[in-house]
Amino acid sequence: MSEPAFPPLMSGHPVDAGIDPFEKACAMAALGCDAGVIVYNVAANRLAAALVMAPEVPLEQAMAMLPACGVGFQNALGALGPPEVAVHLEWSGGLRVNGAACGRLRVTAGSDDPHALPGWLVVGLELPLISVGAAPGARPDETALYEEGCAEVDPTDLLEAWARHTLHWINRWEADGSRALHAEWRGLGHGMGETVSQNGYSGTFLGVDENFGMLLREDDTTHLIPLSTIVEHTA
Repeated sequence: MSEPAFPPLMSGHPVDAGIDPFEKACAMAALGCDAGVIVYNVAANRLAAALVMAPEVPLEQAMAMLPACGVGFQNALGALGPPEVAVHLEWSGGLRVNGAACGRLRVTAGSDDPHALPGWLVVGLELPLISVGAAPGARPDETALYEEGCAEVDPTDLLEAWARHTLHWINRWEADGSRALHAEWRGLGHGMGETVSQNGYSGTFLGVDENFGMLLREDDTTHLIPLSTIVEHTA
């Protein structure tokens, strides 16, 4: 398997199958590694990667990197996969391919204070390529990439494309603000207009605010759930 080629300002750091790229990226970020490092492992049944970033804005605004990575993934698979394959993005990072859950994005940062500069931020990508431990179709709401007509998609090519498209959206966000990213994400957001449960609330998912916080309508009250509330706590 060839080594992936990443765009300028990004660099690859491969790890063995027994090492979680997300955890490794968090450890490297905490020690002060350069932004743009992508820690990754490409296996026969799974693609896992994590991108290290160094935001220069408070965490509440920096959380836009999660939807940027999600839109980057959709753009990447859209370029490499069959045109009929649909990708949608759950607000909290879940990925959906043809309507079924297919991996996720996850995020953590050097601080969980939404008003503070986080120092570093890591977004992880986890994508099953084939189902393990269950026959295809045994779990109707879960799938794997190769079971959705994407068996010809090379995971290394997909990793490269994810990096390129994500960098494009990060650059647009830095140059022009969140409007373009917001518009692109809204067209891909999963569950908008439907009843969802999040952070102890249940109601209609109306959309997101300028910082991608969830607007959840419960009876006569609209709750704003900041995206920063999904930041994972690291040891």
